[in-house]
Amino acid sequence: MSSEEFEKLHEIYKSLYEELKLMPERAGKCHGEERKRLVRTFDERQGEAEEVLQGMEEELRAAPSSFRNAMSTKVRMYHRDLGKLQRDMKTSAPGFGSSSQTADRSHLGIYSSQNQQSTHLQSQRALLLQGTDSLNNASQSIERSQRIAAETDQIGTDIIEELGEQREQLDRTRNRLTNTGENLSRSRKILRAMSRRLVTNKLLLGIIIIMELAILGAVVYLKFFR
Repeated sequence: MSSEEFEKLHEIYKSLYEELKLMPERAGKCHGEERKRLVRTFDERQGEAEEVLQGMEEELRAAPSSFRNAMSTKVRMYHRDLGKLQRDMKTSAPGFGSSSQTADRSHLGIYSSQNQQSTHLQSQRALLLQGTDSLNNASQSIERSQRIAAETDQIGTDIIEELGEQREQLDRTRNRLTNTGENLSRSRKILRAMSRRLVTNKLLLGIIIIMELAILGAVVYLKFFR
């Protein structure tokens, strides 16, 4: 419900009622054509007031219950006030009833048609707004999904790049380990060769020492025992 629309109708009704409540007294004081014009004017204003009250009732149907209950009581009181003014007008201007009833039926028929059209337009507008909200929500959901997909794609690209860098590091590490293994193999070969040379040198040194001892013994023997 539009509270602004209800207040607007309320102000229109008060303006019409202020005009209507002066007419019964004026009708009792005038005669002839002036009274007929006044009766027609009262009839028109009363029909407009009835239409305004029905518009207020239409607005109240969609209102919250706390607001609707209080204002419904006020609208019923407005109907009673209009009924009282109509009775006062009948008393002040005999013959008012028949023309008023005909005008009321005409006004009610016109307002009923207008009200149905207004209700239909309001229903279509509500459906349109609901559809627009749904489209907006769907668009926002699609945008969020696209952002998430873009972020996921970026994360996947970063992970692939990082894995590529890690692979290159592993390849370099494997190459270094291979080179280290080859260096160790060469070192072991060098150490084995050095070990063999050391053993050979020791054997040669032992043979040389034995030969020198033998020569020394032969010299001592030849010099002192012969």
